[in-house]
Amino acid sequence: MSCSISFDGVLPCAMRASEAAVSTATDVVSRLGADISAGLTAEEVERRRKAFGRNEFTIKEEEPLSKKYLNQFNDPLILLLLASAIISLIARQLDDAFSITVAIVIVVTVAFVQEYRSERSLEALSQLIPPKCHCVRSGIMQEMLAGDLVPGDTVNISLGDRVPADIRLTEVVDLEVDESSFTGETIPSRKSTLPQSAACKGVSQLKNIAFMGTFVCSGHGKGVVIGVGEDSEFGSVFRMMQNEESPKTPLQKSMSTLGKQLSFYSLLIIGCIMLLGWLQGRHLLAMFTIGVSLAVAAIPEGLPIVVTVTLALGVIRMAGRHAIVKRLPIVETLGCVNVVCSDKTGTLTENKMEVTRLYTASRQRASVGKTGAVDCEGCVVSPSSHPDIVKMIEVGCVCNNAQLRGGQIIGHPTEGAMLALAHKLNLFGLRDQFVRTEERTFSSEKKWMGVLVRPRSHQVTEPPSKNEDWYMKGALDVVLRHCTTISGGGLLTPSLHEHYMSVASEYGHQGLRVVAMAYGRDLNDLSFAGLMAMWDPPRENVRDAIANLHSSGVSVKMITGDAKETGEAIAEQLGLWSPDSVSLSGDDLETLPPHQLTDSIAHCSLFYRVTPKHKVTIVKSLQSLGKIVAMTGDGTNDAVALKRADIGVAMGRSGTDVCREAGDMILTDDNFSTITAAIEEGKMIYYNIRNFVRFQLSTSIAALSLITLSTMMGLPNPLNAMQILWINIIMDGPPAQSLGVEPVDEDIMKRPPRKATDRMVTLPLLFQIVTTSLTIVAGTLWVFRKEMEDKMITPRDTTMTFTCFVFFDMFNALSCRSMSKSLFSIGLFTNRMFLYAVGGSIVGQLLVIYFPPLQAVFQTEALSGGDLLFLATLASSVLVLDEFRKMFVRRFFKKTRPREHGCSAMDIVCTI
Repeated sequence: MSCSISFDGVLPCAMRASEAAVSTATDVVSRLGADISAGLTAEEVERRRKAFGRNEFTIKEEEPLSKKYLNQFNDPLILLLLASAIISLIARQLDDAFSITVAIVIVVTVAFVQEYRSERSLEALSQLIPPKCHCVRSGIMQEMLAGDLVPGDTVNISLGDRVPADIRLTEVVDLEVDESSFTGETIPSRKSTLPQSAACKGVSQLKNIAFMGTFVCSGHGKGVVIGVGEDSEFGSVFRMMQNEESPKTPLQKSMSTLGKQLSFYSLLIIGCIMLLGWLQGRHLLAMFTIGVSLAVAAIPEGLPIVVTVTLALGVIRMAGRHAIVKRLPIVETLGCVNVVCSDKTGTLTENKMEVTRLYTASRQRASVGKTGAVDCEGCVVSPSSHPDIVKMIEVGCVCNNAQLRGGQIIGHPTEGAMLALAHKLNLFGLRDQFVRTEERTFSSEKKWMGVLVRPRSHQVTEPPSKNEDWYMKGALDVVLRHCTTISGGGLLTPSLHEHYMSVASEYGHQGLRVVAMAYGRDLNDLSFAGLMAMWDPPRENVRDAIANLHSSGVSVKMITGDAKETGEAIAEQLGLWSPDSVSLSGDDLETLPPHQLTDSIAHCSLFYRVTPKHKVTIVKSLQSLGKIVAMTGDGTNDAVALKRADIGVAMGRSGTDVCREAGDMILTDDNFSTITAAIEEGKMIYYNIRNFVRFQLSTSIAALSLITLSTMMGLPNPLNAMQILWINIIMDGPPAQSLGVEPVDEDIMKRPPRKATDRMVTLPLLFQIVTTSLTIVAGTLWVFRKEMEDKMITPRDTTMTFTCFVFFDMFNALSCRSMSKSLFSIGLFTNRMFLYAVGGSIVGQLLVIYFPPLQAVFQTEALSGGDLLFLATLASSVLVLDEFRKMFVRRFFKKTRPREHGCSAMDIVCTI
């Protein structure tokens, strides 16, 4: 890294990690021109950004569009068509040479547009999850995009955060960082602020540096940014990543395999057609051109691309519904999910904690009104009237890492609720009255947090033991284990212990979360101060979302760290639990024998007092039963469960960076209903792809069959090469792709989750494709033979045949919009993109028929209005027949109730 000079003066030099590590924190701050307490000003940030760039990575240069377009000509079939055009030119068949060339340009352009859309859709996905961080700017702590950081910025990192840049640490509290992405070591690196020896060079040895891309797995810290973007240690790793290609999704691989199989059979049939035509004495060049054109039309080389576009557009659509899917394969899995395990706080509830009840160690009850007034047994609480309540609030505010700025809570909602309560009582700055000398961070295993503090008025000459106190908050049963006395004097007797537990149980039955407070000189000899009960109301639309999932065969299990009574109260409000239902605690999961554990988990809908390791147990047990599990999480320790689940769902607002990194899907609104919407979209995307496959394969088979049958019957070719290529454009173009963006069917959630092992093209679907193809071929051949009654083939004959096939294709696309529902049921105008695509194709067909330059290319002639009406009426038969089939199936389904016989309406629709 080098120094940079701007017109405003000399900028400080950025530093290498190895150089910053051997310097003191003060030296590093001085050299970078930083200010740890106030941070940089906006003007200084702009100067440094111009010099050092943004904290992001430069993507390698893209190929020019012209080169990408020319690459489309490398396809073997296109090269064969070009060879055909050159041979026609040598043979002085100028019309054929020109026509083939124009057709090639059109086909290549369509393929280029498809590929371009796919790339742009995938690029859009990478912009959906911008990493954020907490940075001090102009004396204010603010949440901002990590990409805006510059060297010299002051950054705070805490449990669960992804380190946003290379940072020289200046303050640490129990800070441990997972550096396995660099070192491969699974044991977290414990950090300090002390200068390192010059002999320490490896990443794992630099204990006072937090590296970009690593994760905080314990404690918190503060430091100054020393390297951003490609100047960070992660930059070298990024440069290696650029050389790796993203793997294809399973569905893309499946479509690619299907395409290869169809290509093999298509080429086999096309070879037979060419051989048969040659034996019949037909012109070899004409048969060659027809054969290559058929290969272009029949081989579904666009399948994987259209699948990618459909998946990517679906993912972008999900993002609009607050669900960010990080990897395309997850879309396929969403439609298979049959169990959703969800956290309570913030997902099923609003995550807007408010303290509503207070209970002191001296048995005083207080309630917090909506206006903020606190009432204690008929008296309004003030800082001077109720010292026991004030002491309890003091413990909650001092043993607390949240901040309240401009009415916004920065930090954990539970801690924010305690600060908000203090502000309601005008107890401003309680925390500022103390100096924190030690902290024991909260963990889901120990369930408490403690800080050792002394009053700011304490004289340094006094013995610390006389002025330092531990303040603790946490789960009531855990806090009481550390207490021997109660606030105000007196021993904590077994009867008092039982009494406090009964009060907590009472609040729990009301759906309140209970947090206990204690203080004292010794962690194992504390005085119990009391407890706070908080209300986090269920989200209003969650109950309906759960009911919808249940009706579609997806079971929902609520997982919470709260007490049994609180969990049962909330679960009952959401329709997940009743007094007759089973609920299990984390301890139960550890003590149940293995042969009972799996069965118990399968039949339980509520898990309470659960730790992250219990989540993993739940996921494994459900997966052992063949379930496809979606698991939600928001904490660092949830990462293992999210990785283990088939779909890990991370919280976007309350979730830690570690959690979001481990998850497959991120909920930007932390709302359970969004999971329902994502499953709905996932199901619909899969069925839309099936609709597209059905349309494309039926058209391919129809085109192949038409030429094959006419050749076997000794008839002239009903379609010339350019007309076949035009059909390919329609088949792979906008009408086909618009089937992939069909709106969500309201009935989609009523269908049970599909099996992960289900194949895209089943025998029933193949049967339906073949019958549709036969309808198209029969109608088109009948028109061809009818036009050839004079035994002479004319441009009118091929124009009528060609237009008939295209009209059949358009009506077939209409019928493919849904496998089971009538076109009139789903609505003709519900997919505007489809209407535009079909309308554009029809306009294009009319131009081919009536526009003289295109008439010359496609060898067509103008048709009368009566001809078009006749062809449209005949072609509509494919839609009419499909409508009758769907109507018969619906009536049959209604009479026999196939779900009771182990099959669905979809199965019958595909079969008949």
